[in-house]
Amino acid sequence: MRKNIVAGNWKMNTTVAEGVQLARDVRASIEGKELKCEVILGVPFTHLTEVARVVEGSPIKIAAENCAAEAEGAYTGEVSAEMVASTGATYVILGHSERRSYYHETSEILKKKVELALTNHLQPIFCIGEVLEEREAGKHFEVVETQVKEALFDLSEEDFRKIVLAYEPVWAIGTGKTATSDQAQEIHAYIRGVIERKYGKAVADDTTILYGGSANGGNAKELFGKPDVDGGLIGGASLAADKFLPVIEGF
Repeated sequence: MRKNIVAGNWKMNTTVAEGVQLARDVRASIEGKELKCEVILGVPFTHLTEVARVVEGSPIKIAAENCAAEAEGAYTGEVSAEMVASTGATYVILGHSERRSYYHETSEILKKKVELALTNHLQPIFCIGEVLEEREAGKHFEVVETQVKEALFDLSEEDFRKIVLAYEPVWAIGTGKTATSDQAQEIHAYIRGVIERKYGKAVADDTTILYGGSANGGNAKELFGKPDVDGGLIGGASLAADKFLPVIEGF
């Protein structure tokens, strides 16, 4: 049975003190509410341990925003999946378009990161999506299918079941543009079909696929109402509890 998830992605924002306060605010905002989705905070490496303490005993889960493609060794400045897991995080965001674009992360690199995350009992939130030129050229289906196949389709069925996918139209990240709910549904359904052809209907039906791309309290309910949209990976609206809560309440 697939989960509904609303995951925040703080990116490179907030000091540790600010992040701790934000986590406290989010925790307070959902206190006593009947949640209809899992809530995840994706926070910078520097914040992981402190934020994990703040949310301990609450329904909130913690994600790192990345991990290294190597297990250990002389990789100055890198943070391994094992290190991430030791902080109390249970998820890790991988393949975000900013990592692919700015840091040239390829499918081969991401494949290694996914395997290391799974080895260390972290659940990957694996991001896929097309840039504007690819969308305008009608290549968006091809792009997301290739991204899924190249990085994930060597996984066993058991391991693939641990993956959460996040479709993010790159042209809608931080731009204020949003895919319409129908566009989101169309490509989410397509992605589910790609999974079904590889792993079968049961696995496809159980795979959580999130939408990421300027989702907010104003459009969350409509987006999440689509049958193949299982929640959101939320950027800007996750940086204030009063903006994040309406997204959670989209369910």
